[in-house]
Amino acid sequence: MADTAETASGAAAQDPAAGRQNRFERYRDLRFTEEELAVILLTPVVSFLLAVSFYPIFDTVMASLHTGYVLEIEPREFVGLENYRSLYGSGPLLDQFLNGGGFWNALRVSLIYTVVSVPVELVLGLGLALLLNREFRGKYFAQAAILFPWAIPTVINARIWAWMFNGQYGVVNDLLVRAGIIANPFPFLAKPDAALGAMLFITIWKTSSFMALILLAGLQSIPDHLYEAARMDGASRLRQFKDVTLPLLKPTLLVALIFRTLPAFQAFGLPYGLTGGGPASATTTLVLFDHQLTFNRLNFGEGSAAATVITLIALAIAMLYVGTLYEPEVR
Repeated sequence: MADTAETASGAAAQDPAAGRQNRFERYRDLRFTEEELAVILLTPVVSFLLAVSFYPIFDTVMASLHTGYVLEIEPREFVGLENYRSLYGSGPLLDQFLNGGGFWNALRVSLIYTVVSVPVELVLGLGLALLLNREFRGKYFAQAAILFPWAIPTVINARIWAWMFNGQYGVVNDLLVRAGIIANPFPFLAKPDAALGAMLFITIWKTSSFMALILLAGLQSIPDHLYEAARMDGASRLRQFKDVTLPLLKPTLLVALIFRTLPAFQAFGLPYGLTGGGPASATTTLVLFDHQLTFNRLNFGEGSAAATVITLIALAIAMLYVGTLYEPEVR
């Protein structure tokens, strides 16, 4: 259909009037060139993305350059980069990053949360995926069972663990006291470092299985004959893993890392449900800080500026992964 349409289109190009008539006849008979067909098929998707994704981003950027409220209780006023300057505070960049409060504290918490949790999840997920890729009795039951933590909604998961880590009646304290590891119940969620550690433990427990699921799909796509050839060449299991598994798993690793790093950097449900960002903002991530700034303090200008910065950092992380791990031969 596309070839016939292209031929008719080329012949009619020499006569504009005949071209319009032929084009009308082709459209009436639903005969399109490949370019026209691509535009027709892509237009709904592009329109949806523009409406759902790009317009909110554009509107957020515009709001970050103004003061005022969404409900227009106060008139909007253009203030340029003033909201960004308020987020930044005052002082040298390094000093702000290391010691600053507000936005900078939330940035440090998000970076710690991401840098610690994602590598641990990757290692645990890869180990689980390698185990589940082997043949053993109950393999498919085990594959389904590891998804249980990931299947629990994040906020519900956070509330469950908040009760388990409770300093008075939590089951974690009860088990540790009974085992003789600690003498008295410990207020895990009331101490800044312990609260962040508990949040890291929960997210690693919850999402390592998700990482394993993605990597397992990648492992199962590697042809068996490559391992047979490596064994015939005398390669050890470690050498097979290094020279066969890891190179062929690199595209899957890229997807898994992007899928986990961006949600970890933009974590909201877990700190919101577990600690509400406390104690002393020790578990306030960037998105939770942005939520508090926008909806608790009703500072929509600075909240939009924080959302814009978060979007730019997330974009930089994705580009860093693609630039580092993407290889042309993977296409």
